[in-house]
Amino acid sequence: MSLPALATDIETLISAEEIRVRTIELGREITRDYKGKDLTILLILKGSFVFGADLVREIDLPLSVDFIGLASYGAETKSSGVVRITQDLSRPVEGRHLLIVEDIIDTGLTMKYLLENLQSRHPKSIKVCSLLEKPAGVQHATRIDYIGFTIPDKFVVGYGLDYAERYRNLPFVGAMREG
Repeated sequence: MSLPALATDIETLISAEEIRVRTIELGREITRDYKGKDLTILLILKGSFVFGADLVREIDLPLSVDFIGLASYGAETKSSGVVRITQDLSRPVEGRHLLIVEDIIDTGLTMKYLLENLQSRHPKSIKVCSLLEKPAGVQHATRIDYIGFTIPDKFVVGYGLDYAERYRNLPFVGAMREG
């Protein structure tokens, strides 16, 4: 597979194969934990769409999927600290078991905002699944129930993650090379 133009300035941190294997493992864990429950997968747009699409195919349960758009980065490599909803849920979640699927949790501020917002909608339960966790930048600790990978304090792109809307289509997670 050839890399998209300009991807030569990206250092691979997690390969496509490593992501595939871990996604299968997460799907099995989630299937086991939610057996017999009314599950809604909530994908956070835009970054989690690639991971979320692969993950839901590995969950062997009846489920529904919904999307919420959140923004805190814009075209920067650091969070602005201000979270805004860019697209809200399409259905009520009251009484449902929610599994939030996120691409990366770094500062924890976006997840804190989302969890508070969703609690006010009265779901039966809320758990969090994140492809990536970056503990070095945590400003608000968030319990992540299902973690794909823990990464160093680098700005990452690929597999849905972007820089100014670019690099989402890389099949791996990589760090922008400095210099």
